[in-house]
Amino acid sequence: MKRLLVLAPLTALLCGAAAREGEQPLASPRSGFEFMTPALQAMQRSDAQNPAMLWVASGADLWKAAPANGKPACAGCHASGLAGVAPRYPAFSAALKRPVTLMQQINHCRATRQEQPAWRDESEPLLSLAAYLGQQSRGLPIEPPQDDRLTPWRQAGEALYRARIGQLHLSCAQCHEARAGQRLAGAVIPSGLATGYPLYRLEWQGMGSLPRRLANCTTGVRAERLTQDEMTQVELYLMQRARGLPWETPAVRP
Repeated sequence: MKRLLVLAPLTALLCGAAAREGEQPLASPRSGFEFMTPALQAMQRSDAQNPAMLWVASGADLWKAAPANGKPACAGCHASGLAGVAPRYPAFSAALKRPVTLMQQINHCRATRQEQPAWRDESEPLLSLAAYLGQQSRGLPIEPPQDDRLTPWRQAGEALYRARIGQLHLSCAQCHEARAGQRLAGAVIPSGLATGYPLYRLEWQGMGSLPRRLANCTTGVRAERLTQDEMTQVELYLMQRARGLPWETPAVRP
């Protein structure tokens, strides 16, 4: 009972105090870019100011570099580039018989085509190459694959998105749908869309992936971290919510 009493004010802060009287949720999801200050928007728009372009430059080098074992560089197999590819992930992998994210596909290609060890999650090379590939599609509409094999995974992602979790008993939808556009502790609550990952977050002072952001959210509500499959399921659903919005990689966020 004491724990419930302690958590009650926190739950009120997140669920009730964030909404000012008379405010209404947004009619449709909007990119987090629209909730940022003009200065941060200008930072994202300018390749000279956007710090994420440092990772894009490293990714361009990795794209062209062949491994020492004589296997081809990424550019050797994909000479025409991969414009339009990033906004269509996660996609179903016939080889793995499951949906994969863009970064999972990078590691799969690295292991099977280049016979190199997979990069660890959140490593600089993996984030850099993903940012470079994402930058090739910047401005193109997000178009999740209409693949029936993805449907059960996407449905599971929506269920996770709407489930109340953790000690604070909150769901993603409570903040990012019901209260999107309102304020929490002075900051605007965005729609929670994955329109620009991997992205540079000022809070992190570096690049990070969507799974890292989801891990931050589950920690914030005092819930167990999602499994890799659950992360992919949620990403599938978030991409469906963002359908038609422009791809922003490499994005900047507060």
